[in-house]
Order: sequence, then structure tokens, then C-alpha cells
Amino acid sequence: MAPEPGLPELTAALRRLRSGVDRNATSGPDAKKTNLTPDQALDLLKKGNEGYRADGPLTRTGIDRARRLEIARGQTPFAVLVSCSDSRVPPELLFGRGLGELFIVRNAGNTVDTAAIGSIEYGVQVLGVPLVVVLGHERCGAVDAAVSVVEKNATFPGSIGAMIEPIVPAVLKARAGGAKGDDLLDASVRENVRRVVARLRANEPQLSDPLKAGKLKIVGARYDLDEGAVDFFDV
Repeated sequence: MAPEPGLPELTAALRRLRSGVDRNATSGPDAKKTNLTPDQALDLLKKGNEGYRADGPLTRTGIDRARRLEIARGQTPFAVLVSCSDSRVPPELLFGRGLGELFIVRNAGNTVDTAAIGSIEYGVQVLGVPLVVVLGHERCGAVDAAVSVVEKNATFPGSIGAMIEPIVPAVLKARAGGAKGDDLLDASVRENVRRVVARLRANEPQLSDPLKAGKLKIVGARYDLDEGAVDFFDV
């Protein structure tokens, strides 16, 4: 087992990270990146979802050994998906995509913390991804828990409560907008997505330059569990 790094080595490494000196070191000067525009990437996702909904032939690229070997030395995804961990919402399947095409960040409630934002920035800055999609879904359990906090003063044990906290403002805004009863959950799902999209567009410096240059698009979406359809909004 390799020895733990000493304090001087750790301090130097952290200093380099914070200064951004080695930000692109892992990509390499000749790293291949997608040549798709944000709109072309979005169109691929829309067409893939159409095929998925029709139960017809999927448009996925290979998922066999040949494809695995093709991408083994480097990845060239064309979209970052910020998605819920829900087992019913597998991004590659519902968008008809295959190995090496989607860079996926998943957690319950499709929220963004430091690790999620760092992953998104890596996809954009290092891998050259032109599209970020924040994907919520029908009957989301994490959002439903946040609704119960607002409506019923519910509490949750351990880290579950902390995980739900970022979603509560979305529920409050949806309720203030007139949503109530059965409609409150779905309105909160959409508002939660909008809040994440707005945060990524406005408050993350590493994403602002490609956004202003038209090299990046950040959009919201909602997946319908019953119909299999993805509705894109805030495009």
C-alpha cells in the first residue's frame, strides 16, 4: 500500500487545484471532443426519446465489445445529464443513447452540490460538452418528501433531511404560484429543475464564458413515467 502523502505534498496539490493551474491537464492537448453544437446535441436527445417512446428500433450507438474498445482510451460525450437517481429514469435508455455519449450526474432530486457542479464543469471545460440537461421526473420521491416538509411539517432522519433541503424553496415557490393538492408535486418538480438551471446559468463562472459564446446551452426537462416522454423547457 502506498504511503499517505505528507502535509507539504498535500498543501502543494491543493494550491494547484485552487489556482486552476492543472485544470486541463487530464484532458491532454490532443484530446478528442465532440463537434456537435448545443442545438444539434439537443436534437439528438429529442430524436432518441422519440424512438424510445415509440418502442421502435433504438438509435443507440454500439454497446458491444467493439464500442467498448473504441472508447476505452478516451470519452467524447455530447451532453451532461443532471438526473435523479430514481431507478425508473435511466438516461441512456430513455434518450436512446449508448456507451460514451452521456456524462451523467445523478442524485435523488437532481440537485447540485459542490461535487455535482464540479462534475458538470469537468464535462464542459475538459470534455468539451456543449449541452447540459437538468432532468426532473414525474412523481419524484425526493421532491414529494420536500412537499411533505412544507405541507405536513414532516421530518426525515440522517442525511435524507439535508438532501431534501435544497428542494424546499422550489416547493414554496410552486405553492406561492397557486399550485396545490395533486398539482403541487408536479409544479414543484418543474420549479426544482428551473432553480437548478438558473443557478448553473447565473452563478457558475466556469460555465458563463461558453454560455456567452454560444458554445454551451443549459436546459431543463421533465420525464413522464407513464408516457415515456421528455418535455424540454427553459430552452
